Amino acid sequence: MPANDLERRIESIEIRLMHLDAALDEMTRALLQQEQLTRTQAETIERLEEQLRGLAGTYPGSPEAEPPPPHY
Repeated sequence: MPANDLERRIESIEIRLMHLDAALDEMTRALLQQEQLTRTQAETIERLEEQLRGLAGTYPGSPEAEPPPPHY
């Protein structure tokens, strides 16, 4: 194989590797952003669940707040 062909093949492989590295970096950044978003959403859900638990039984129409029907 001529040296010129080998150099072209190596250069082509190096270029492909650079593109793959760039794509991997971009995907890593996107994954980190998604993990942060998921973490934030999970914290929000936990906070809302706590608020709902705190409100359970406090609104006027809740079964806990009403006396039992007369037939009991």
